[in-house]
This record gives sequence, structure tokens and C-alpha cells, in this order.
Amino acid sequence: MLMIRLARRGKKNKAFFRVVVSEKARDTFGNATEIVGFYNPTSTAKEIKLDADRIKYWMSKGAQPSPTVRNLLIDQGVIEGVKIKKKLSKKKKDSK
Repeated sequence: MLMIRLARRGKKNKAFFRVVVSEKARDTFGNATEIVGFYNPTSTAKEIKLDADRIKYWMSKGAQPSPTVRNLLIDQGVIEGVKIKKKLSKKKKDSK
């Protein structure tokens, strides 16, 4: 199954992410099928560059976005839908 997900790159405390299409079972540090975008949350203005045409192509072929990528795609207007809320761990639920 193909997934559209983030692959971490960069130095310690200076991370940036590539939006990649790869097999679900494959490690994100390995070879990806295709790089379809870029996300840098550490810069002052968060940089997001996505190739919307290629993302729509891969989704038409059956690729599923991860929850984080899905939320980014909704923010950028590539796809429509409802954002997925982050699930809290049991410890964090108990502390709130």
C-alpha cells in the first residue's frame, strides 16, 4: 500500500521534512517512490511547497496520506475534508 508521508531530513534541532510517496512498510530513510513536496516547520514563516498535481495523481492511484500530511494538504487547499485531531496518550489524558 502506498503512503504519502513525511521523511525527516536535516541536522539535530534543525529538522525539515520531505513529503514523499513510498510503500507503507518501507523505511522513510530509504528510497522513496517520488518526492512530492517540502515542509520546514523550523523557519520563522513555515515553508510548505507541495506539487498538488502529483499528489492528486498518486491519490487517484490509491495512495493514502498520513494524518499529518492530510492536515497539511487540507491547510494548503489541495484536498477538501475535515482535519484529523491528534490522539492523546493515556498519560496525557489522565493529566488533563
